[in-house]
Amino acid sequence: MIGHTHGFPDSDWAQAKAAAREILIRQARMRGHELVTYSNFVAQLPLAIAHDDHRLSFLLDEISTEEYAEGRGFLTALVVHQYDWKPGAGFFTMARRCGAEVVNEEAFYLDVFNYLVTYWRARLD
Repeated sequence: MIGHTHGFPDSDWAQAKAAAREILIRQARMRGHELVTYSNFVAQLPLAIAHDDHRLSFLLDEISTEEYAEGRGFLTALVVHQYDWKPGAGFFTMARRCGAEVVNEEAFYLDVFNYLVTYWRARLD
């Protein structure tokens, strides 16, 4: 029997996570174009998921939680709403759950963003 993660076959979920991570690393390295909207992000995934599907937050949370645990920062901070160019509230909830001190969301976000682009640009392949 094939396992499922959030309604998707496990293999599809794993493939989408890997692809999402690569997309976001590429974004972090793009000077002046680091951010990607939720709609544009999901359009690049090998998974049929809409930008407003609640399961997208699970995917993003898993990626950032794993990246943060490895010392690479909250990678999914680069996925933002088109109307305000900020991540959704779930991003900050996830960061707090990981132990990050989020007093001022704007200041926290700026710090996370700067860390990501510095980290990934220093590791160009």
